[in-house]
Amino acid sequence: MTDTELVKAAQEMLKYAYAPYSKFLVGAALLGRDGRVFTGCNVENASYGATNCAERTAVYKAVSEGCREFLAIAIVSSSGKYTYPCGICRQVLSEFAPGITVILYDDEKGILTAELEELFPDSFGGSDMT
Repeated sequence: MTDTELVKAAQEMLKYAYAPYSKFLVGAALLGRDGRVFTGCNVENASYGATNCAERTAVYKAVSEGCREFLAIAIVSSSGKYTYPCGICRQVLSEFAPGITVILYDDEKGILTAELEELFPDSFGGSDMT
């Protein structure tokens, strides 16, 4: 799957985002090592702590369907600008895919890619818990 195809899958998720409070819609598409694509959108809640980001929605969907190895994740938002994963999402991604490629999209500038390690250096993981 190309970066462009993954971005398009993430863009499709914007129509499902539930963001009545922030009005900031986010879509994500996660490419599993096995070739499957798992999509997600942000789901807000009046109790803000119960809100879930698009990236985590995609990861949790994938894990719940037996996929735990990932190659890339595309993230888009209704802002039309590059939208980076939040700190919690970076932590979750580092648990399952420390070498994942993060694909961001800007309506004017196009695709930008970065490795998770660049965005989240020296992350905390399971090996730190022994």
